[in-house]
Amino acid sequence: MTVTADMAVSLDGYVAGTGVSIDNPGGDGAEPLFEWIHNLASWRERQGMTGGEDNRDSELMREWFDATGAVVMGRMMYDTGEEFWGDNPPFRTPVFVLTHRPRPTLVKEGGTTFTFVTYGVHSALDQAKAAARGKNVDIAGGASTVQQYLREGIIDELQLHVVPALLGDGLRLFEGVGTGQRSVEQVRVVETPLATHLKYRFVR
Repeated sequence: MTVTADMAVSLDGYVAGTGVSIDNPGGDGAEPLFEWIHNLASWRERQGMTGGEDNRDSELMREWFDATGAVVMGRMMYDTGEEFWGDNPPFRTPVFVLTHRPRPTLVKEGGTTFTFVTYGVHSALDQAKAAARGKNVDIAGGASTVQQYLREGIIDELQLHVVPALLGDGLRLFEGVGTGQRSVEQVRVVETPLATHLKYRFVR
């Protein structure tokens, strides 16, 4: 079982723009970070749609979807996505939401459940591992949640989709993750016209 994080990032290191809110989940100016995904066949399939481009980018997305058995996310990501995801969210797996505001578990269509965890990052990860049935656990975001797991040193693999765009300001992925040296090894580099896909493994 591998603990993963998979993030789209701008060339200057941002994973969201400024002014992130429930009504503005990606932040101002962050559209290029996500536009490249929306026409991929694997992404559209997850949203219950048909068609789309079945290219190398789509293959990488499908690989990530298929390998993931449970997801951990922060409350802001949940709150910004709840209405958009609707009754049949795209996760198709158990999702564990880090929060200070408890709420009963929600059972959705398609295999997605949302369990709200109030005992911190380790508790959420332990529950996700138990639910993943041997598959990977993905730390989905947002930036603050991934940063917490990076600080704790409990992410095994990090995949970055570097989009050829400059945001200039916003939320940086590696802001405040601590000063301790972390050794990483490069697993894979895939270049496409849409993004450069970089996969790293943390060496312990």
